[in-house]
Amino acid sequence: MAQVVATRSIQSSFACPSSGSVQDRVEKLRPTSFTARVLFNCDDKKKKKRCNVVYGKRSHQITAKRSVQAEVVPVSPEDIPKVEEQIQQLRELQQLGDTSVGVWCKPTVRRKTKIVCTVGPSTNTKEMIWKLAEAGMNVARLNMSHGDHASHQKVIDLVKEYNEQNKDNVIAIMLDTKGPEVRSGDLPQPITLTTGQEFTFTIQRGVGTADCVSVNYDDFVNDVAVGDMLLVDGGMMSLVVKSKTEDSVKCEVVDGGELKSRRHLNVRGKSATLPSITEKDWEDIKFGVDNKVDFYAVSFVKDAEVVHELKNYLKSCNADIHVIVKIESADSIPNLHSIITASDGAMVARGDLGAELPIEEVPLLQEEIITICRSMGKAVIVATNMLESMIVHPTPTRAEVSDIAIAVREGADAVMLSGETAHGKFPLKAAKVMHTVALRTEATIPGGTMPANLGQAFKNHMSEMFAYHATMMSNTLGTSIVVFTRSGFMAILLSHYRPTGTIFAFTNDKRIQQRLALYQGVCPIHMEFLEDAEETFGQALSLLRNQGMVREGEEVALVQSGRQPIWRFQSTHNIQVRKVM
Repeated sequence: MAQVVATRSIQSSFACPSSGSVQDRVEKLRPTSFTARVLFNCDDKKKKKRCNVVYGKRSHQITAKRSVQAEVVPVSPEDIPKVEEQIQQLRELQQLGDTSVGVWCKPTVRRKTKIVCTVGPSTNTKEMIWKLAEAGMNVARLNMSHGDHASHQKVIDLVKEYNEQNKDNVIAIMLDTKGPEVRSGDLPQPITLTTGQEFTFTIQRGVGTADCVSVNYDDFVNDVAVGDMLLVDGGMMSLVVKSKTEDSVKCEVVDGGELKSRRHLNVRGKSATLPSITEKDWEDIKFGVDNKVDFYAVSFVKDAEVVHELKNYLKSCNADIHVIVKIESADSIPNLHSIITASDGAMVARGDLGAELPIEEVPLLQEEIITICRSMGKAVIVATNMLESMIVHPTPTRAEVSDIAIAVREGADAVMLSGETAHGKFPLKAAKVMHTVALRTEATIPGGTMPANLGQAFKNHMSEMFAYHATMMSNTLGTSIVVFTRSGFMAILLSHYRPTGTIFAFTNDKRIQQRLALYQGVCPIHMEFLEDAEETFGQALSLLRNQGMVREGEEVALVQSGRQPIWRFQSTHNIQVRKVM
């Protein structure tokens, strides 16, 4: 029989004792007008005036039976203290309106949405990786479409060095496979294509002239048909197929531009008949196994069989690496549920997705994929063009800022930077913009919201019930959550319930600590577990207090549950509320 232990000293005071210190942190993130704003919504009906006054998040209804004429009242020196007292009461009411669910204080404010940064020529030095981590990077992405194993090995070694030297922060490593990309060949110099011009793609190798270029895919001629629309660089240029020969596809330029070497080609509404994992990908996957990366991002996944094949291979290698599927091909859409079910998470790769499908479908698919992942308890990353303009400009467009905010509001675990940090001019500014936009957006999201059917994904686990109740307790009391985990399972489960407070996940396995860096709201901390549970709890709370993550006198919800018992019997689960001493 499962046992729930809840211990708490209930205070008779209405406000949380630690609310002052936490409120100071909240106020630093908000402009003065954010909490001071008072909105009036009034309507007159049958000479009865009704107003809704909103302070922060709470609505108070005021009813007056008859209108009162404005009256000028002289102010005397004796009235000044009364005015100041009324202002103070208004401030207290506004602070109450800004508290989290329930009547308790907010936990310490931390960014919950994680940031994935692609490391490339602009950021592959020790100095830049350290600065990216300080700017907000949680996951370092290696794009295997560029560079070689030697350059990626350098980045992996630097990230591992950072993790060894920084005990209060950790960076996960994600290896992103190239996949079956169809690309144009090398050109001696860029070619300018103009509307109406005839241009040819050929499967012959080594061709690069002003009116013809090679393609790296032998079945390219068979995969396209007359009338198909070819998109170059995700739609930067487009050509319509006019005719075919045995080895060439003749096109007419619809939207021109500058064609450079090795540009990505897509056929609108079609996917290439290539295996999702190529020979190069298998070599890169073996490279990842040898270096013990944390995640694989698998490109152009079309069905669940690809995921099962990769997971079976990893199992045979005794490699504990999670698989993130990239949804970026037209063929993957009918199989979304089975693909995501087989994986550990998904990435909304909007570049190729928007090239193979109508562009107006992309935001709808993004929302659908996020919803599916959250309902299944899977991680989800939103990627591509999030701050594209910052590759060459120091400030983002307003649309890009809104794009980040939408992904955060829709519930993504992480948002990703690609060229912005790989080869952009302002990689650190891009990371900082993503950090501040995500943090500001999270401050406006009501706590305690979760998918209605999330429990279905974990219905076979007793831990699911305890994660739910731990989240409800944390949200009601306004506390952070402290969880002890060997496998990371309980921390991931809590993350998907989206508690209002931070999830401090203590683990004695550094690999698990790195993996948890991807999940929304989780602050992973490595600590060796002692034989005595109480000593471990005390050590964990002292560590959090000493690093300024919680304050003395603050309360936290402490969870012991999951697949692997630590200091309890298999059937005993604990939820406690403890005060930091």
